[in-house]
Amino acid sequence: MATTTHAKEEISEKVKQILVEELDVEEGEITPDSCIAEDLGADSLDQMDIVMTIEETFGIEVPDDDLGKLKTYPNVVDYIERKLRDK
Repeated sequence: MATTTHAKEEISEKVKQILVEELDVEEGEITPDSCIAEDLGADSLDQMDIVMTIEETFGIEVPDDDLGKLKTYPNVVDYIERKLRDK
């Protein structure tokens, strides 16, 4: 159980850094409730850049059908955790 928690925290931190870099926002603006488009100001091009960076960083593939699942910061973290676990 501790390994899962540790892994989720590590994923969470990496995702936060990706959002900071891609969206030019402060780390403090990213909260557990942050919606990537509405709260952090990502447009569709930003969202595609974020997905490509996530794919590169975590070595996963995000099918177009799954893009709608990545609306909030916690959605993204949970999605990556599941993809890595199912790898």
